[in-house]
Amino acid sequence: MCLAVPVKVVAILDDQWVEIEMGGIRSRVSIALVDRVALGDYLIVHAGYAITRLDVEEAEKSLALFEEIALHLERPAHALRSRIP
Repeated sequence: MCLAVPVKVVAILDDQWVEIEMGGIRSRVSIALVDRVALGDYLIVHAGYAITRLDVEEAEKSLALFEEIALHLERPAHALRSRIP
């Protein structure tokens, strides 16, 4: 199973490679499969290859939802306990 999380282009390395960032982690990915990638674009990456470019507004909405899910999962475990005595 794959989880598609938007990653942001933080550096253009050459015509085939960019540096992306997500959650403070940076990585180099190929843009051979995607046209016209620019600094600040958001991409979906699979196995080291960008497979699509995303609309910035939609990518930021997705990231906000992932953050909300993460905050929800950080709640104390007792919140999930059964209420049956």
